[in-house]
Order: sequence, then structure tokens, then C-alpha cells
Amino acid sequence: PSPKSLQPNGASEEALRCEIEELKKKDLALDQEIAQLLSEGYSLEELDQHISLLHEYNEIKDAGQMLLGKLAVIRGVTTKQLYPEYDLELSD
Repeated sequence: PSPKSLQPNGASEEALRCEIEELKKKDLALDQEIAQLLSEGYSLEELDQHISLLHEYNEIKDAGQMLLGKLAVIRGVTTKQLYPEYDLELSD
């Protein structure tokens, strides 16, 4: 593609500006949330550890969901139908 075809048109530029503004707002909100947590006595190390544990939890949960999905396919049922068998709540 020519360099000119890579240039965003007016609508795309405006969409990008809006997206940038939304990201700036989210960044500010996160900074404020961090400041509040720090003022409540949390340390950055503690927050980093909490975030790390949440990432690990989400990875394990995703693996479990994948396995449930594969088992459901093998059995010809929905994943939802497997939840009671494994004492899982739909919110799990």
C-alpha cells in the first residue's frame, strides 16, 4: 500500500482521538485508585503481589474453562450442564 493509503481519514482520526481521550481518562482513574489504596496503607509491593496473584488465578481459571469446554464437546453436552457435576456455580 502507498503511504497515502495508510493515512487515516477524518472519521478514523476522530475515532482515534476519542479512543486516546478514553484511555487518558482510564489512566487518570487508575492513578486515583492507586493513590487511594496507598493512602489506605497498602504498599506498592503488596498491590503488585495482588495483581500477580489475580493474573495467576485468571490463567488457572481459563485453563479450567478450556478443559470443561473440551469435556462438554466429548460428552455432547453444554459446559453449563457440567457445572453441577463438579459442584461449580455459574458465576465461577
